[in-house]
Amino acid sequence: MFTHNLDPVIFSLGFISLRWYSLAYVLGILIGWWYGKKLISNKSQLLKEKFNLKHFDDLITYLVISIIIGGRLGYVAIYNIQYYLLNPIDIFKIWEGGMSFHGALIGIILGTYIFSIRRKIETLFLLDIIACVSPIGIFFGRIANFINGELVGKVSSVPWSVIFPSIDLMPRHPSQLYEAALEGLLLFLVLNIIFFKKKYEIGSCSYLFLIYYGIFRIISELFREPDVQLGYIFNIASMGSILSFVMFLSGIAMYYIVKKR
Repeated sequence: MFTHNLDPVIFSLGFISLRWYSLAYVLGILIGWWYGKKLISNKSQLLKEKFNLKHFDDLITYLVISIIIGGRLGYVAIYNIQYYLLNPIDIFKIWEGGMSFHGALIGIILGTYIFSIRRKIETLFLLDIIACVSPIGIFFGRIANFINGELVGKVSSVPWSVIFPSIDLMPRHPSQLYEAALEGLLLFLVLNIIFFKKKYEIGSCSYLFLIYYGIFRIISELFREPDVQLGYIFNIASMGSILSFVMFLSGIAMYYIVKKR
């Protein structure tokens, strides 16, 4: 058993503070940018037109904006709409936390689609690249969630349980680490194995990301406390589980669309 005493702030200099959560975003984007270029170089011959790697540099800008806007608005609309209707200025206080993965996902898809249309690049190929690198950012993000002592797990007596004093003194599942392992490490391995196969098909990593992330997130939600302000929807499932099930179904639908191309 471990008692959580980790500081979410790496260091402070006057009114400026560097937080682990911010560092997770930066690392996820930078490593994903570097690795994404490696993936493109490996499979760009499958495209009808030559892919200029400088396009991917430009795409990163689109993605950063899409992640921030989509993630924040998704959290506001899905998880705490009543609070933000009463306190609209707080919508802009991103540094206080409150980002939705599912909102960020929608932002990424829309941002990538707009970019690909403007640059005349295969949308599904770009989404495949993003799908393969996204688990890197997800992994760092979940580790940061653990350091922050947020999104805690359910009460448990397992030997590796963690006490989060900022929540209560009950031992809990370190569900953030479960998610880092499933949605981060395992998902990364699965998608990249598929990507590097000789019979790789454009679009396959995109629908597999939706399917596998949906499955892994639903599993993780079994060990995670639901959001306090929402609880269980209809006393059945958490919002995260419901949205992830929608992701899973979307992945199945996308599979048939890709196969019919």
